[in-house]
Amino acid sequence: MKKEQELAGSVIEEVKKAVTGKDDCIREAFAAILAGGHILIEDVPGVGKTTLAIAFSRAMTLENARVQFTPDVMPADILGFSMYRKDKGIFEYYKGPVICNLFLADEINRTSPKTQSALLEVMEEGRVSIDGTSFAVPDPFIVIATQNPKGSAGTQLLPESQLDRFMISMSMGYPDAENEILIAKGKSNGRPAEEIRGIIGAPDLVGLKEAAEQVFVHNNIYTYIVRLMAATRENPYIELGVSPRGTIACTRMAKAWAFLKGRNYVVPDDVTDVFSHVARHRIVLNTKARVTHITEEAVLQEIMAGVKQPASYMRRTDLQ
Repeated sequence: MKKEQELAGSVIEEVKKAVTGKDDCIREAFAAILAGGHILIEDVPGVGKTTLAIAFSRAMTLENARVQFTPDVMPADILGFSMYRKDKGIFEYYKGPVICNLFLADEINRTSPKTQSALLEVMEEGRVSIDGTSFAVPDPFIVIATQNPKGSAGTQLLPESQLDRFMISMSMGYPDAENEILIAKGKSNGRPAEEIRGIIGAPDLVGLKEAAEQVFVHNNIYTYIVRLMAATRENPYIELGVSPRGTIACTRMAKAWAFLKGRNYVVPDDVTDVFSHVARHRIVLNTKARVTHITEEAVLQEIMAGVKQPASYMRRTDLQ
């Protein structure tokens, strides 16, 4: 496993060359990729969301496609379409941009619910259905979707059932003062994503995902994760808690996070490091929270503080 962890570290270091000052965001995104999930980035324009996606696709030499979502984008613009070929006497499928390894859906909350649903169905099923015929997407298949902040002009919220398809939700945020000064001077120490060199290929990524899946999780850790999720369903500020799909996502993310940290077992801090990113977009605050201006992050931090971490979480062989 050590070899795979070093290879994963090389991918992260390469992406850092294009995305400056966002090391935690890079690690979170890569953990979600290794965990086999999709990523939702909610942030203001111009903070590097697209650069992050392109940098990962180049560092992993994945076939990628990008679609700028607007109100007039239709499902066929994403999935492709079938057309009758008179010379062959058959309907022939013309694949859409979603038939790739890494699909970047820019500003997904600006398009219609019908188009959103078409993409999210592919995310869940791993295949495109056109006129009763299914076409599998390549393996691996990753969606990185960006959305404008809630309330931005021309946007509409994704339904909770669709948000649940994303493994994590993250925000890159504004650069710190030091990096923003470098950007203002035109001397940013990051390289354009187009200059990122390929570190691994699609088969290597599949191998890294399999290695991350082998990370050990003690029963006490499973219990800890379930208690955190149960607390979201009982919190007085939350109207809708995290679903069982979120429990699975948190477990897989914790394993990938431990893998990137160089361990072959999960510790409680791995869970708390990823919990907010897994749960933030899966909870719905109630009227009491909105009236008192309580944020999702504040509620989740309160939940983590109220659920006791397990004292035992390693096998005897891991201590040697």
